[in-house]
This record gives sequence, structure tokens and C-alpha cells, in this order.
Amino acid sequence: MSYRSILVHADQTPAAAARMALAVRLALACGAHLTALACTGLSRFTPLSDPLRQGPLVPEQLQRWRDQAQTSLAAFDTIARRAGLHAATSRLADDAPEDALLLQAPYHDLLVLGQTDPQAATPGAIRDLPQELLLNCARPLLLAPCRPADDGDAEGPLRHPLLAWDGSRQAARAIGDALPLLKLAQKATLLVLNAEARADRHGAEPGADMALFLARHGVRAEVMREFTTADIGDALLCVAAELRCDLLVMGGYGHRRARETLLGGATRTVLRDMTLPVLIAH
Repeated sequence: MSYRSILVHADQTPAAAARMALAVRLALACGAHLTALACTGLSRFTPLSDPLRQGPLVPEQLQRWRDQAQTSLAAFDTIARRAGLHAATSRLADDAPEDALLLQAPYHDLLVLGQTDPQAATPGAIRDLPQELLLNCARPLLLAPCRPADDGDAEGPLRHPLLAWDGSRQAARAIGDALPLLKLAQKATLLVLNAEARADRHGAEPGADMALFLARHGVRAEVMREFTTADIGDALLCVAAELRCDLLVMGGYGHRRARETLLGGATRTVLRDMTLPVLIAH
């Protein structure tokens, strides 16, 4: 298994350049084609004509949004060219980000998005992008933090991922989806928290079976079993910081109720407080 097609969201938020640079490095390491998608933010379902003649500035505003999207794509082109990535495509969509990303998701192995930054809203995004894509796109997401921790080696490959393993379908899906990245790492830590609370999900030795699965795929993983009374999301981020991990792999929990997205507690905490890239799958 390998990634052959990666999609990165290109916008003008402050962390966009770092996100696109991360996507470029991964595409180079995996030998994948990378597509950057920039959106105007105006939904394709929005009528451009106004029968009440209340919107004469819509075409001019749309052109400004297109210009902004083109600026984002130009920044991506510069990053890709400087890194020596030739298998790259830029795509502009006259659409809202969540709709455009959902439309393109089936044609890519991995989507690279940014963590939601409450201080820098994505133009045209009505719903939270990571939540919306996590529950609906059927593809793994690699979320880049809007305020990453400074590890001093942003140009290097992945060195030490932390894998959150609780025996669930979502965690198994995330680890399986992350295999192309895990094979780039020097080592991996498989973290099992509070295994006794869900003994029905584990074998006699929690984490051993998953470590064996990973070994058969060429990934050397050390099993770490811990008990915590803290919020699971906080515990994951704390262990990741202590071990100086540069990737967190975890299952994402949540569901839609009417128009509301309800995320599990650990998922919500990590998406809010992450300071390292997170590969998450539902």
C-alpha cells in the first residue's frame, strides 16, 4: 500500500504555507502526485443572479475571491517548485471549501487540511472543515496544526509517530490508512490507554497483536501501556510531547445529528489543542 494521490487545501490562512510544505514533503517521500485545491468560498449552489437586484457587486466580489484563491495556488506552486516536486497540480474551485473538498476526496488517498483556527476563519466555510470531512469524506485526513510546536527539524521526514490504539474500528482504520507514513519513520510507539476498561477489545497482551501486524508491514512499534484518569485527548497529546513525536495517528469518533456534528471527547480535544500533525480516520 502506498499513497499515489494526495490533496492539500490551499487557502490564505496564516498556517497555509506550512501545511502546503508538509504536503509537498510527504508527496516527495511517498512518490505521490499532489493536488492543491483552492476555493473561492462561494457555493456552487448560490445563484449569481438576483431577481430583486440587490446583488450588483457579486461578480466583482467573486473575481476578488478568485484572485485570492489564485494567490494561494501561486504560493503552492512556489513551494512545490523549490522543493523539486514536479508531480503537482493546482485546481481552483468556484465553490465552498467543504463541498469542493468532499467532491474531490474520493479521487485521493489522503487529504491534508489545516486545524481549525478560530482567529483565522476560512473564507466561505460555514461548517468546521476537519469535522465535516472526517465524518463524510471516507478518506483519512492529515491535519496540520495552526500553531505547531517548534521541533527544529521541519524539513526532515517523519521520525517517531505515536499510534493511539484502543481496539476500535476507527483506530484500526487510522493505523491501516497511515501505513505509508509509518514506513517512513525510524520508530513508532503504539500507545494503549486504560486497556482494562475495554478488555473485550484486546487480547491477553493489549497492543501485542497490533504490533505484530505492524511488524509484518515493516513498521517497528514499541508497545506502551498506560493508565490515566485524565481526558484521553489530553493524555495522547501529553505523551506525544513527552516522547517528542512528530505525528499522532488516531481514530476519530463522532456522528451527525440533524445539522449538528457531535464529536467524541478525545477527538474534540485533539482537534482543538493539537500542536503536531494528526492523521485521523473515522
